[in-house]
Amino acid sequence: MSILRTLAIPFVLLSVIGLAACETVEGAGEDIENAGEGIQDAAD
Repeated sequence: MSILRTLAIPFVLLSVIGLAACETVEGAGEDIENAGEGIQDAAD
C-alpha cells in the first residue's frame, strides 16, 4: 500500500465523521466559531 493511500484513508474517515457530527452548514459554522474562540482564549 502506498504512503498516499495510508494517509488518505484515515483523513477521509475523519472528514466524514466530522461532517456527520456537524449535520448542517449552520452547525459547521458554529463549530468553527467555537474553535476560533478557543484559540483566541488560549492566546490571551
